[in-house]
Amino acid sequence: MMNSDSKGVQAVYKKLLDAWNERSAEGMAKLFTDDGESIGFDGSQSIGRQEIFSHLQPIFEHHPTARFVSKVKDVRFLSSEIAILRAIAGMVPPKQSDINPNVNTHHTLVVVKGDGNWRIQLFQNTPAQFHGRPELVEKMTDELRELLK
Repeated sequence: MMNSDSKGVQAVYKKLLDAWNERSAEGMAKLFTDDGESIGFDGSQSIGRQEIFSHLQPIFEHHPTARFVSKVKDVRFLSSEIAILRAIAGMVPPKQSDINPNVNTHHTLVVVKGDGNWRIQLFQNTPAQFHGRPELVEKMTDELRELLK
C-alpha cells in the first residue's frame, strides 16, 4: 500500500494518544466513526462518539491519568479503505519519569477511510501482562523505555 496511507493511519493513532495525554475526551471521541467502538484496558466497551466521550470525560475529570508512550509495530491494509494498526504502549504515571510495567498494553486499531480521512472504527487496549512470563514484560518495558531517551 501507499506510504502516505500508512502515515495517515499512524497519524490518527498519534492523535488518539495525544488527546489522551492532553486529557481530552472530546479530542479522542471525534477521531472515531459515528458507530466506532472503544474497548478499554479494564474491558469496558463504549460504542459511538457520544458514549466514548461520556465514558472518558469522568476519567479525565476525576483521575490523574498517566501519559502514553507507544511504538507502532505494524500497519496492515485489508483494502485501500480499511487498515489495522498494532502498537505496544506503556504509561508514565503523573509526576514520574519511568514507565509503570504493570499497565503495559497492546493497542489495536481498525481504521476506515471515508471522505479522504481516516477514522477509528475500533480501538482495543489489551493489558500485556504475559502471565507467568516476566521476561516478556521486561522486554516490552525496555523497548518502550528506549522511547523516553
